[in-house]
Amino acid sequence: MSLVDLRDPSTFPSRRVEAWKYTDLRKVLRETPPPSPVVVIESRGPFAALGGEELAFANGRAVGADAFVASGEQVLRLRFVSDATGTGHSAAVRIAVRPGARLTLLESHEGVGSAYVANYRIELDIPAGAEVTRVVLLDEPADAISVAVTQVKTAPGAIYRQTTITSGARLQRQETHLVHGGEGTEITLDGLYALSGERHTDLTSVVRHGGLNGLTSQLTKGVVRDTARGVFQGKIVVERGADGTDARMGHHALILGERAEIDAKPELEIYADDVQCAHGNTIGNLDEDALFYMEQRGLPADEARALLTQAFLIEVVDRIAHEGAREEVRSWLTARL
Repeated sequence: MSLVDLRDPSTFPSRRVEAWKYTDLRKVLRETPPPSPVVVIESRGPFAALGGEELAFANGRAVGADAFVASGEQVLRLRFVSDATGTGHSAAVRIAVRPGARLTLLESHEGVGSAYVANYRIELDIPAGAEVTRVVLLDEPADAISVAVTQVKTAPGAIYRQTTITSGARLQRQETHLVHGGEGTEITLDGLYALSGERHTDLTSVVRHGGLNGLTSQLTKGVVRDTARGVFQGKIVVERGADGTDARMGHHALILGERAEIDAKPELEIYADDVQCAHGNTIGNLDEDALFYMEQRGLPADEARALLTQAFLIEVVDRIAHEGAREEVRSWLTARL
């Protein structure tokens, strides 16, 4: 999957590119947008109360450092703030983790203004014995366009947990490409989307197992209303020689509008023999019997639907390892249901 360069319209992929079949960037972006202005970040961000250090980008420009090296036990709030109208910006950040370190990476994509285009690249290296918990919260305007690509490289014995939570945008895509370290490496790769209006989000990931006895657990859940569109593309590749791999992928979603749409493409490519791999995908509606039961006991229909929807999605939230981030996400989700 090639990276998008906002300075070069020839790199804007269309639906003719298989990996972008459901997210046609060229359809909504035909020309290079003018550069976004210099702005000052005034808000504190959704994870401010959880402390730690901050690494921030305002319209693509680093506010201070543009890279981070984690050691010991640390919390890093990585903020991508967009305050623009009809312009575009890009940023790249590299995060390294020392052996034995434990990093909680609280990443937020915060958007105000309208019709901006944002493009981010994140590189994350996790050595043996290190542990990273990454929570990504995307809260952007309904008419924004944003694409972010994250490259994660794990060594044997590393632990990496990722949860992406989003309410979508005009066109929004979050890509994760992960090189699995194999022996002793544990990967959790989760996602949650709650979309309404005409919003679109695309959660795409590729996990490559190249070593022995690797573990991957992936769970994504979503809800779409109105004319919103959710896209899930998850691929797990087990290379030759990666015996003992245990990889599980699940995507489950609810369609709560007659014109809403979900496109799901879970894939397994297995070139080794002694593995345990599985994937599942379900798309449906709320349980009418459960709705009827709740309404019969005095709950208004809208409140009953909201409670059932939250109960469906909360499994992903409960898997977030960091308690403070888990409660912040729970509050964010409740406010949007």
